[in-house]
Amino acid sequence: MVSTYSLWRRLSALPGGGRLFSTAICLRVPYFGSVLPTVRELRPGYCEVTAPKWWGVHNHIGTFHAIAACNLAEIAMGMLAESTLPATHRWLPKGMDVRYLAKAETGLRAVAELPEIPEFGDEGVELPVPVVISDKAGTPVVAATITIWVTRRRQ
Repeated sequence: MVSTYSLWRRLSALPGGGRLFSTAICLRVPYFGSVLPTVRELRPGYCEVTAPKWWGVHNHIGTFHAIAACNLAEIAMGMLAESTLPATHRWLPKGMDVRYLAKAETGLRAVAELPEIPEFGDEGVELPVPVVISDKAGTPVVAATITIWVTRRRQ
């Protein structure tokens, strides 16, 4: 099985490869497709994903729906986790704390970034992953922390 990060490194080097990679993650996790994500940058400890504002993510006042923004945050966190954890470990989401800071009236950019990459050992560990979602002007509209549970894979 090809790792998510290996696939990113191979595809992102090709013309249109980032779009192809983004489509592939939506095939693997279909709900992600609801926000039409595009992974812009991915490396251990960092992921940037954008999503356009389109009618499928509108709420009752025509802005980017709060839960669609949470979906975007989860995509950024998930891709960060996939590119950061060693192949010997796995992760599961455990919780999400979200603050809605401003109306999201444009397409959005989510950045998940770890302040430092921890050592992963034999014991399970909770890892909080901060995600900041900004509008096209760079104004933060959502701040989230998604806590994941990281454990060693069973042999």
